[in-house]
Amino acid sequence: MRLRYKPFALPELHENKLVYFDPKENKGRWKEIFGNDNPIHIEIGAGRGGFIKELALRNPDINYIAVEMDEKIFVYTGRMFLEEEENIQNVRLLKDKAENLAEFFEEDEVDKIYINFSNPWPKKKHHKRRITHPRQLVNYVKILKNGGLVEFKTDDRPFFEDSLEYFEENGFELLEYTFDLTEEFKADNIVTEYERKWRKRDIPINYLKVELHK
Repeated sequence: MRLRYKPFALPELHENKLVYFDPKENKGRWKEIFGNDNPIHIEIGAGRGGFIKELALRNPDINYIAVEMDEKIFVYTGRMFLEEEENIQNVRLLKDKAENLAEFFEEDEVDKIYINFSNPWPKKKHHKRRITHPRQLVNYVKILKNGGLVEFKTDDRPFFEDSLEYFEENGFELLEYTFDLTEEFKADNIVTEYERKWRKRDIPINYLKVELHK
């Protein structure tokens, strides 16, 4: 469902001290921004931020960066983390597209990437727009450390099967995957808003974890 235009969203995000925009000012400075040397994990397409909030609460010794391009959604994410700032100090927000990540991060600056329920772009002529397409993986390879991880979830089986090939053909080793993510397979799974929606419809969730070898 497409959200209505919210004229207040972008100005409010610019006023939010947790939200970052300018790649020239931030590239290579994330440890300085967080004030520590903890590992950096990012989520691409963070939406309302529920997933990364739970990660941050579970892992206070990891720095998390939520990446989202849609200000209509992200403005509420920004509000949430400002309200939770006393309890959650290891999250920052980045307003931009996934294809621009290499402009925000130095080589080997990121330890892990999460991708949850991104647009599958089912038509073949649109496959290059997929977040897991080799055109995007080039950017992930740049910013991820050798041995860095990517976790990916989707309800779209054809998209998932194509993504398995994308990763394996571009320097990533497949560590684990399933076409039906269950608690038995991954006990620490965090159920996202979209995942909850598909599970109610008995749609299986596809999941993989890969490791980068440069």
